[in-house]
Amino acid sequence: MRKIKVGINGFGRIGRAFLKVAWDRPEIEIVAVNDLGSVENMAYLLKYDTAYGKWKHNNIKHEGEYLIIDDKKIKVLAEKDPNKLPWKDLNIDVIVESTGLFVTYAGAKAHLDAGAKKVVISAPEKGSDGSVAGETILLGVNEDKFGTCDITSNASCTTNAASPLIAILDETLGIEKAILNTVHALTNSQPTVDSINKHNMREGRAGGH
Repeated sequence: MRKIKVGINGFGRIGRAFLKVAWDRPEIEIVAVNDLGSVENMAYLLKYDTAYGKWKHNNIKHEGEYLIIDDKKIKVLAEKDPNKLPWKDLNIDVIVESTGLFVTYAGAKAHLDAGAKKVVISAPEKGSDGSVAGETILLGVNEDKFGTCDITSNASCTTNAASPLIAILDETLGIEKAILNTVHALTNSQPTVDSINKHNMREGRAGGH
């Protein structure tokens, strides 16, 4: 069986979580990770997780520009510009775009230009002008659109949780308007103490209180 060769752009919370889930999938091979952090710190954060504890694959090392998990080497890159990433040379099939920076289809297209065949944006797609084709895919709602384009957005956790139920209600009864409240886990964008937020004063308040 030919494995799907995957690269991860952005090794924060989402990038690490994806690697852990994908690691035991026999059809997926994690080939490379691109992140500006040090390889040593990446290995440490992969091995130890404050919320989930130690990962079961805790034979994690780093050597030069490689992460080594269970003796399997993963190339580590540190490139700001996705256009310059060596996806073609690495024969990458799919890029998981999890930096939180390239959330438009046009921005994610840089990975295709660098040689990747498909891109999955781990966040909701924002601000695309229609010049680059892409789709937001929600399992249980519109997965039939999967494969119709080379760039997809995985939407948000809230959208994934609510959409299947909303789709059933809309199909059965019809929905004219909806208001949704969500109890959300802390994210990296929330401060631990009160601080100034240039976009929204309320979001400058400390999380977890």
